[in-house]
Amino acid sequence: MNYKIFSLLVFLACCSTAFAQTHSNEIGAQSDNDSYLFQGSDRYYTDGIFIYYRHALKVDGKSNLQNKVLGFETGQKIFNPQTGSISINGMPDDPRYIDRPFAGYLYVGSTLNLLYKNESNLKLGAQIGIVGPGAKGKGIQDFVHDNFGFYHPSGWEYQIDNNLELNLSAEYNRLLARTSSFDVSLTSYANLGNGFTGAGVGPLFRLGSFNQLFNSVSTQSTAIKSRGFTPLNQHELFFYYKPQLNVVLYDATVQGSLFGTRSASSIEVTQNIERLMFSNQFGVGYSGKRFVLDVAAIFHTKDVKEMVKSHQWGSATLLYRFN
Repeated sequence: MNYKIFSLLVFLACCSTAFAQTHSNEIGAQSDNDSYLFQGSDRYYTDGIFIYYRHALKVDGKSNLQNKVLGFETGQKIFNPQTGSISINGMPDDPRYIDRPFAGYLYVGSTLNLLYKNESNLKLGAQIGIVGPGAKGKGIQDFVHDNFGFYHPSGWEYQIDNNLELNLSAEYNRLLARTSSFDVSLTSYANLGNGFTGAGVGPLFRLGSFNQLFNSVSTQSTAIKSRGFTPLNQHELFFYYKPQLNVVLYDATVQGSLFGTRSASSIEVTQNIERLMFSNQFGVGYSGKRFVLDVAAIFHTKDVKEMVKSHQWGSATLLYRFN
């Protein structure tokens, strides 16, 4: 066989193997819970559940974009004070123990992730949701605690009142430096809305086998329409560390309605936010032919002035990729 033809066939076989691993759709879920860290705590941000669907859009080869991903999601977050039960020794609920308000947040949202060839990306998002009894935080926590052998929660009558939320977000990341098995990038975000307003910035360190930021677990861009590039690795498996400085301007799960609306019969307990908060996230990212996994431990300083302790939780995300 002619050497050039043989070389071409080998090249095409290699390309088909690489391109076979591209999938333009992915669906999955994320679960957050403080019990995942095995510290026996049940406080502050105590539980979260999220469902994701992402679809990679076609990119014009002449543009600076390398990937573009449209996402849809729905989720719920549940917040407690220092304990999920403020009834001590059978006494009536005592609001003095509420150092962080009872609150639920339920939402639906969409994102557009624009990922550039220079390994920067801009992810824009919008969420419509509700904070308060309509978020069903009490019902979900009661069900889990009553059916899985935990104590029965009490104190939800003091939760944040119902208020509708419209929240916008933007996230920007950019590669700063890289070696064969280590890189560092800039991460930042900003939120604006009547539910959550604030911003954060910090570095992201990765160690192991990772891919470019336009097709990686790190930027929620493992879905891709087609690869016009050579990935750094066929699969990702890396450790990461993400410290971040956060500025909080408003949080409806702590402060209640931005517009100060409150019924005469309301007994909600609100608190005062800390403007500056520091967080540390340690995790492992993996992306294979079909599955994507991200497991992390997150540690936050106090984000409410009245909180008696800092808080932490574990997070696990599992996605399935398909065409």
